[in-house]
Amino acid sequence: MTDLIPTPLQPRVPVAGGGTFPVRRIYCVGRNFADHAREMGAAVPAATERGQPMFFMKPADAVVIGDAAVPYPSGTSDLHHEVELVVALGKDAPAGVLPLEDALSLVLAYGVGLDLTRRDLQAAAKAKGGPWDIAKGFDHSAPISTLVLAEQISELPPLTLTLEINGQQRQSSTLDQMIWNVPDILHELSKLYALRAGDLVYMGTPAGVAPLQPGDRFDARLGDLARCSGVIV
Repeated sequence: MTDLIPTPLQPRVPVAGGGTFPVRRIYCVGRNFADHAREMGAAVPAATERGQPMFFMKPADAVVIGDAAVPYPSGTSDLHHEVELVVALGKDAPAGVLPLEDALSLVLAYGVGLDLTRRDLQAAAKAKGGPWDIAKGFDHSAPISTLVLAEQISELPPLTLTLEINGQQRQSSTLDQMIWNVPDILHELSKLYALRAGDLVYMGTPAGVAPLQPGDRFDARLGDLARCSGVIV
């Protein structure tokens, strides 16, 4: 059967050393750092009573690569930054719930990105008890670095997530401060979705989220391994 429209281009993220990563889906984790949960006014569970992680999604074509300019989105006057570890899956998960001990075998690469948020729209949706998809899943809402192959990273927990805006540090935390680590999150996602090669997972942000304005320059880093920079226009 003939397509009635041109086939949309599949978003692709460059990989250090060569090649690209075709993006299938973008899963995101909410409130995965206790300090950020507190700054948003949410209850922080005890370490032994974590409950279930919070998930939401962004469209695959929300990625912004190559340090490109990021347009200030429509419909908001309160755009916020959230720096995050990004996990790229290079294998399909087996059918059923993914065992914790097998979760890291799915990971191809890591990077750093921003979960941009229309905070005023999110707050309005929360106040009405409604979904806040429009606050998260909009155009250009997922800037991302070049990906670094997992085999080149010996250990994640000591690495630091940092974000500078106009040369001033806004966010900083080590990855061992995540409430749910990478295997935890992939295990929990597999209870809800069939994880596939091409999926990205934005792992949540530490405290320090704040507004962005047109003209602001951002510089997000995952240790010395990955960097995502750009400007809001």
